[in-house]
Amino acid sequence: MRKILIVEDNALNLELATELLSAHGHAVVGARTAEEGLRLARSERPDLILLDVRLPGMDGLAAVRALKRDPETQAIVTVAMTAQAMAGDEATALAAGFDAYVTKPIDTRTFPGLVARLLSSGEGAP
Repeated sequence: MRKILIVEDNALNLELATELLSAHGHAVVGARTAEEGLRLARSERPDLILLDVRLPGMDGLAAVRALKRDPETQAIVTVAMTAQAMAGDEATALAAGFDAYVTKPIDTRTFPGLVARLLSSGEGAP
């Protein structure tokens, strides 16, 4: 069983992703703010972090930069989850340090497969 941290301020999006990934055998931990997500990343040591780009307070871009600067969390695979789908947004997210980029609403048919591929790729695995 792989552990996934979801950092998402929208309760419905958090619930959907949690249920979907739990149904595929993952242990899921949720956070509603980037600050809470950073604390959980250090204490829970997830295999993958799904991180909303637009969060209250610290945004996801700042949070992923903090994760990648920290030797304890820099190897964790990080995925930007965002409703932003404008030209250049994916490049901005990847340049900030994300390993992958997913637009919301998530596609429930393909999302579990993407997560499985990222987990099995060995990228960021501690």
